[in-house]
Amino acid sequence: MPKFILKIKLAVKARMKIQHQLLYSLQKRGFEVCRRIAERLGIRTKIVRTSFIYLTFVTLGFGFALYLFLAFWLKIKDLVYTKRTSVFDL
Repeated sequence: MPKFILKIKLAVKARMKIQHQLLYSLQKRGFEVCRRIAERLGIRTKIVRTSFIYLTFVTLGFGFALYLFLAFWLKIKDLVYTKRTSVFDL
């Protein structure tokens, strides 16, 4: 095979690896909002995720903005309400 085809294949593999790592990190950290909302409401996480997706398409981005706001709010809440084991942990 010519060298340029091998270079193209390596570039495609590297790009796919980066996309896979990005997808994995988003799934690991990005769906935390949906999981916590689903636990609070007592429903499946899949329903909450699809609701956010449909809301985003129907309202032209409002669902995504709401998702980002909730992610920010939950992060702040976690930082403020950390559980301490004793009074000396301050």
